[in-house]
Amino acid sequence: MNQQGYRTEKDSMGELQVPADALWGAQTQRAVDNFGISGQAMPRRFIQALGLVKASTAEANRDLGDMESDVAGAIVTAAEAVASGAHDDHFPVDVFQTGSGTSSNMNANEVIARLATAALGRPVHPNDHVNMSQSSNDVIPTTIHVAAAVACAEDLLPALDYLAQTLEARAAELDGITTTGRTHLMDAMPVTLGQEVGGWAQQIRLGEERVRSALSRVHALAQGGTAVGTGINARPGFGGAVAEALAGRTGLAFRESPNRFESLSSQDAAVELSGQLKVVAVSLMKISNDLRWMNAGPLAGLGEIALPALQPGSSIMPGKVNPVIPEAVAQVAAQVIGNDTTITVAGQSGNFQLNVMLPVVAQNLLQSIELLANGSRALADRAVAGFTVNQARLEEALGRNPILVTALNTVIGYELGASIAKRAYAEGRPLMELAREMTDLSDAELERLLDPAALTAGGIPGSD
Repeated sequence: MNQQGYRTEKDSMGELQVPADALWGAQTQRAVDNFGISGQAMPRRFIQALGLVKASTAEANRDLGDMESDVAGAIVTAAEAVASGAHDDHFPVDVFQTGSGTSSNMNANEVIARLATAALGRPVHPNDHVNMSQSSNDVIPTTIHVAAAVACAEDLLPALDYLAQTLEARAAELDGITTTGRTHLMDAMPVTLGQEVGGWAQQIRLGEERVRSALSRVHALAQGGTAVGTGINARPGFGGAVAEALAGRTGLAFRESPNRFESLSSQDAAVELSGQLKVVAVSLMKISNDLRWMNAGPLAGLGEIALPALQPGSSIMPGKVNPVIPEAVAQVAAQVIGNDTTITVAGQSGNFQLNVMLPVVAQNLLQSIELLANGSRALADRAVAGFTVNQARLEEALGRNPILVTALNTVIGYELGASIAKRAYAEGRPLMELAREMTDLSDAELERLLDPAALTAGGIPGSD
């Protein structure tokens, strides 16, 4: 070690200086020197999954008789420490690196080898031991799948379920409250608030289903394909053994890919999952914007609901309060939609036997999962659960809504109904008043046919 706090390391390209306290080695240092592009390291979930993959490959090599038990044990212990987050500071490689993710794979190999060497008391080699039976070309695609599957299982799906439950509870609570429906942002036939919120809940439930469906393909792992899909330098059965070990570690249904050439050369499963995440983002955008519209005002907008007041809304206008959570979640949705575009473009970069944009797929996919999970919980807790209803405002709007005349179509016909509605708008008079003047229906019959709450049940108004 020299006097500046560095040590000399070497790889197949020669010697270079590495910080003395760094767990990484020469190849990681070359990546640090080469890829100072964004300052963004690979995501925590990716490093966790990479540690899980390295622990599982060591176990598989041991069980297949290719690795000594004590070496495998030292690697497993070190890899599990990496997975736990104990050594995240030693994974400095930028997201924007070599497209195969080789630098991140070697970063893990070097850190784990150094930890295992210290524990075992004899050399553990990053390539010969930690990377045994592997290539970056199957490790990184496997890691992407494991990271995404674990993040969805532990973060996103529980968050979507929580949001859906919150929406369903509010829908049941609000089912007896009638409001003006709106199509094209214009007055339409009445609905209940419970029906509106129940529609949102169903969007989220369907989003859960979509994500689960895509995960069934994500659970197929490339491990065992090594360099080009043929499995060179890996025993038959290695990929299956790794998948089984990962399933045991995570409780997820990981399995060996039925076609490793497809799994190395494409990122179709990640693209599919990203597409389903985009659908969830679109749902969250729709719900957030509906909440913003309903909350708008409180005097000059719709003012149908009041979202929880969370913080001052203006640096210049005292007393202003804004719908900050729906705005934040709408921005989450925009980011996820943009991430999907990046993943789509990256997915097209599967040239022959390898996709060369793997790190950016990992970064964007995992960010989307994290943002959607956190955004869903924020929307549930800080917007949906706490909004209150302005009952007087709803009833006032319903009482002045000429579109209710639609309920008379089967009795008086469309043309007369249109004339009544036009006069109600033009003269600013209540619909009931004009219906009395322009039809021969009794007050009792009009009240029965034009009851807003009854109209939310659908069907033919007034029929049994």
